[in-house]
Amino acid sequence: MAYDIIEKLKKEIENFKHEAELENVGIIIEASDGIAKISGLSNALSQEILIIETETGDVSCLVSNLEESSIGSIILGNFEKVKIGDRVRQTGQVLSIEVGEEIIGRVVDPLGKPLDNKGVIFSAKSGPAPVGKNSENYPLEKTAPSVVDRESVRTPVHTGIKAIDSMIPIGRGQRELIIGDRGTGKTAVALDTILNQAKDAGRSQVVCVYVAIGQKNSKIAKIVKILEDAGAMKYTVIVSAPASAPAALQYLAPFAGCAIGEYFMDKGKDALVIYDDLSKHAQSYRELSLLLRRPPGREAYPGDIFYLHSRLLERAAKLSKEKGSGSLTALPIIETQLGDVSAYIPTNVISITDGQIYLESNLFNQGLRPAVNVGLSVSRVGSSAQTKAMKKVAGRLRLELAQFRELQAFVQFASDLDENTKKKIERGERLTELLKQSDREPVSFEKEVVVLYAGINGFMDDVPKNRIKEFETKFVDFLEKMHKEKIIGTIQKSNELNEETEKNLAAALKEFKKIF
Repeated sequence: MAYDIIEKLKKEIENFKHEAELENVGIIIEASDGIAKISGLSNALSQEILIIETETGDVSCLVSNLEESSIGSIILGNFEKVKIGDRVRQTGQVLSIEVGEEIIGRVVDPLGKPLDNKGVIFSAKSGPAPVGKNSENYPLEKTAPSVVDRESVRTPVHTGIKAIDSMIPIGRGQRELIIGDRGTGKTAVALDTILNQAKDAGRSQVVCVYVAIGQKNSKIAKIVKILEDAGAMKYTVIVSAPASAPAALQYLAPFAGCAIGEYFMDKGKDALVIYDDLSKHAQSYRELSLLLRRPPGREAYPGDIFYLHSRLLERAAKLSKEKGSGSLTALPIIETQLGDVSAYIPTNVISITDGQIYLESNLFNQGLRPAVNVGLSVSRVGSSAQTKAMKKVAGRLRLELAQFRELQAFVQFASDLDENTKKKIERGERLTELLKQSDREPVSFEKEVVVLYAGINGFMDDVPKNRIKEFETKFVDFLEKMHKEKIIGTIQKSNELNEETEKNLAAALKEFKKIF
């Protein structure tokens, strides 16, 4: 009996083969302020996700610096849990966010977690899909579409702001910078653009992504309320990394917003991403870089800050037909200090984008809203992103306003001026009055066309300046009631202002002036 047991044990020992499983493990050697230095893991990759095993559960971190003897990483969870000596393991995955149709109408953080108390975003079985989820994981960092995969920008994104749609048009797939001092209405321009997408009839619905970087929680809550009240959350996603969020989340927020926009672009849809604002994004990146002991450059920003913003903004594109014809339009916002557009970050972003809308404090304080400085603002895509109707009407507008600005200095000597100069000044004043617009009151494209037509062609020259707003409101009302199909409907359907419609519009203006 004992002999059988010994024989069995001998056989078991002979057949026993032990192959040690090797796992690459790192150790935390330094941890503070959202940054962890890791020893080991020599085959870790840049932008890879690592898992730190802490006493109270796992915390993820992102590889940022690859040095000879250590790895510098950005902690994505609660960095207070991480202690020196904690083990770190690789995942082999890059940082990504879960995206799908159900993310529309939600407020999320840069890692895709919901912040709006409306429950889970992606259920295990959602929609018609029999198995799994209706969502995909999109990497936060992705190569921008190549030149071959793009086509030229030619469809407009109407902002509903007369001054912008007529003189600084934005096209689908363009990157247009909104720049100005604090409190000049930069966010208001972006919000009006989102609100106007509900009105932009006759074109495919634009999915809007608003990225709040380093904003006050109260401001983000106010923006959510404005969009909900206007019914705009039906096509909007908000990515929130408020001022109270760690620098790591503020740094990742625009990339998360861009990944969400790219999902819809790849599905052949049109998306619009607003980065509010990239000045705070640059500051959060500077903070992380200094903590990672990267050498500071100009204004203490790291040397790759230009590359950071260029690889983000280059992802905006109008894709070719072969790639599905989707588009991603980017509206980055930059805050200047005392109007200094020659500072480091403003000049960087100006050189990456396809034009800028410059909002000026002086104009804002004079009561001109939106406070767009038409002389310094430019769209490098230009009229190719305008409809034929707008191109026809707005062609002369910039010239008329430029002439008015040249002559404005002589307004105080009005009595000595010749008749022609007087007329130019008076028309310029009326056009300036016509371009004034209140916040959250975007005007649909066809109404912009008829109103600007009236201003440019002298139909308002005899209207008192203080009654221009009244004239505009009552005239649009008159057209809605009396000539909706003939004029407004035709412009809306065809995007053109043909001879017949122009004749009808001129006749309607004469008819209206008799009763005004």
